[in-house]
Amino acid sequence: MNQADLPLLNALQTQASRPYAPFHTPGHKQGRGAPPELVALLSTQGLRADLPELPELDNLFAPQGPILAAQELAAEAFGADQTWFLANGSTSGVIAAIAATCGPGDRLILPRNVHQSAIAGLVVSGATPVFVAPVYDPAQGLAYGLDPEAIAQALVDHPQTKAVLIVSPTYEGVCADVAAIAAIAHRHGVPLIVDEAHGPHFAFYPELPPSALAAGADLVIQSTHKILSALTQAAMLHLRGDRVMPRRISQALQLVQSTSPNYWLLASLDAARHQMATEGPARMAAAIALARRAREQLQALPGLSLLEPPPVPQPGFAALDLTRITVDVTQWGFDGFAADQRLHEAFGVTAELPTLRRLTFLVTLGNTDADIEALVQGFHRLAAEASAPLVPAPWQPLEADGPLARSPREAFFGSQTTVPLAEAVGTISAATVCPYPPGIPVLLPGERITPAAVRLVQEVLAAGGFVTGCGEEADPRVNVLQESL
Repeated sequence: MNQADLPLLNALQTQASRPYAPFHTPGHKQGRGAPPELVALLSTQGLRADLPELPELDNLFAPQGPILAAQELAAEAFGADQTWFLANGSTSGVIAAIAATCGPGDRLILPRNVHQSAIAGLVVSGATPVFVAPVYDPAQGLAYGLDPEAIAQALVDHPQTKAVLIVSPTYEGVCADVAAIAAIAHRHGVPLIVDEAHGPHFAFYPELPPSALAAGADLVIQSTHKILSALTQAAMLHLRGDRVMPRRISQALQLVQSTSPNYWLLASLDAARHQMATEGPARMAAAIALARRAREQLQALPGLSLLEPPPVPQPGFAALDLTRITVDVTQWGFDGFAADQRLHEAFGVTAELPTLRRLTFLVTLGNTDADIEALVQGFHRLAAEASAPLVPAPWQPLEADGPLARSPREAFFGSQTTVPLAEAVGTISAATVCPYPPGIPVLLPGERITPAAVRLVQEVLAAGGFVTGCGEEADPRVNVLQESL
């Protein structure tokens, strides 16, 4: 095998082209029973490749054939000792990584601004979270990564910790000092899990931040679909070193992955790996050149402020992924949601992430010169509609006020009732409530609800954002523990 091989994709193509009488799932039988509208959308050949775990296509939970070969090639390409394909997104990888390293009552150190998948991992595993506040930049109103010294102190304060989990990069592309954090965790004998959902491209170009695997992380979860060319929901979990047993990871993944994985997703992971292994440096060089051009032209517009890397690495901000363009629009009188709506509906430019102050745009190997021109022209047209600067409300990152009132697992399975969000202050949340994107919770199961948390949810809803976990936007309600009323 070499990196030019495509074992899983080729096996799927071969099986899809083989004539036989299918008496297996899915029910559309290679498209022959599919509605014509679906055939028109996905093509006859595409539906022929929608196949189950046939002998020729291997088994995701016990791979011995093309899936195993494809995963081994991926491990080599991304710098892992072993790689697992994920057909349920990075969400399943984060949950499995927590379940593989922590059991009921075990302590897990992690930042307060984790993705909601980490909270699901706490519920599944029964682990007790030890939240560490991320570095906060009041001038930018942004939370960055974790300070290695804060991790070191948390490990001293909680010597029975079983694992450390960090998010790097953040949605805006801010990277923590993963190497320093890995060294600290390993000195204390615990593995480092990195939610690197937005950094699968780091291994393929020297001007990008170092990958978490290269920096010494033990378990790394990447959303191959977010930045590379895999299909939506396709991701990878990588292992390096011997601090976590591979069998534990496989066991945990069986809790959160379907026994009927979609082979389109799995084959797309094989294809995305092949593309990066054979063309990665050239592809990433082109993407970075496009991002630089957009950045330079946007910086020339008066009043726009772009997130830039610090002159020297700072705690929580060791590097910035320059394929991310994060723009503060408040000096033009817009909040991020209003600017996003205008760019999307009127100017044909769609951001990845709108927030109260900013828009974040992802430049990947799929973008073109025309996309960059549309982005820049969209901002020129938005500039013509600028008004008096918008003064954003002061914002501080939400932090757990000491230990949670209940563990996430206890709260999730506890006796619950629903109350209006505005009346929930002082009660114990039984829900995960988070603006989406980026899916970072404002309320956690087991956390006592504070006025600041309620205010933040109300601000996001008032600005036109979308929040999950609190019912209808016109009448937001939240599930709380009955005992806390």
